[in-house]
Amino acid sequence: MINWADVRKQFPVTQSYVYLNAAAAGPLAVSTQGAAAEYYELMMNEGDVQWDHWLEKREQVRARVAAFINAEPDEIGFTTNTSSGMNLIIDALESQREVISSELEFPVSTLPWMHRGMKVRLVNPVDGVVRLDDLHEAIDGRPKILSLSYVQYSNGFRLDLDQLASIKEDCTVVINASQAAGVFEIDVKRMKIDALCTTGHKWMLAGYGSGFVYLSRELQQRSRPRSIGWLSVDEPYAMRNNEVHLRNDASARAELGCPHFAGIFALGASVELMLELGIRNIEERALSLNRRLTERLIGSGWQVLSPLQDEQFRSAQTLVRTDNPSQVVAALAENKVLVTEKPEGIRIATDFFNNEDDFDQLLESLNNLQK
Repeated sequence: MINWADVRKQFPVTQSYVYLNAAAAGPLAVSTQGAAAEYYELMMNEGDVQWDHWLEKREQVRARVAAFINAEPDEIGFTTNTSSGMNLIIDALESQREVISSELEFPVSTLPWMHRGMKVRLVNPVDGVVRLDDLHEAIDGRPKILSLSYVQYSNGFRLDLDQLASIKEDCTVVINASQAAGVFEIDVKRMKIDALCTTGHKWMLAGYGSGFVYLSRELQQRSRPRSIGWLSVDEPYAMRNNEVHLRNDASARAELGCPHFAGIFALGASVELMLELGIRNIEERALSLNRRLTERLIGSGWQVLSPLQDEQFRSAQTLVRTDNPSQVVAALAENKVLVTEKPEGIRIATDFFNNEDDFDQLLESLNNLQK
């Protein structure tokens, strides 16, 4: 049995704020901050003495991240955000010309494909839901790229990736996991995901400048890197200028030069914490909190816009209708309650470090705004 109160203590932000904003940027645990700080302290006091040790530690983190999504270490490359990961995926798929996505998507799931001259068809949601039947109809029996988010940033809709796998046919499945990685289970093999990218600064709780990309071995084998660096070759320290022998792994495409060690080590510490807690336990906790939150919001007369007609659509974020969202967010922040402004209202994120006391303060502040 996990003592969530003790887990909460590992996140100092909870002592000062009602932090319901992981969908925008997640706070750091003490251990995560320590992992990055240790690197900077060593670099300050010893310079480059620890280079070989840091490279070894990077590979340990790579193996940890791979296990986190049931991938192989050579399928994982470290990035600095979702956009860098998505562009690496597009590099590997630029020979394909048709993409299916959704009107709900964050633009990084659509615009980079269009920039490369690919045709992007946007499936319209129905009542805030991207329906599998509509995706299947758009596939139309022809190989295409499915570029979709596991969880939508816009309204919190959660796509069933196991069901998506059952209709993918000969399509290539590309998943933006930025609103899901760290709070929902990801199994790239079972879910038949071909490529995936995520930032580390949201639900991964690793801070800005961290993230990773997954490129399946099969996808790597049938594509060629668009960009390379000196570390992309088999023997980089040979310093050859007359021949190129590329490594065939995701890191050769993502990590073109000297690594961003601090971001990688922070990500590794955060993943280690999540593996200790168990991602299914985290998912269950976040959903349970979200369920309780929406019940209390609705019971207090607030309109929840997130699609909740089916529990499988529920995620760990809730879109709530409010008038003057910017004013509401600012007023909540004055009361140390942090949420995100959206055009329709406010977005509230419930992660495993939150608790009922957070909801008490949120609802008290919201209800006071109506008086």
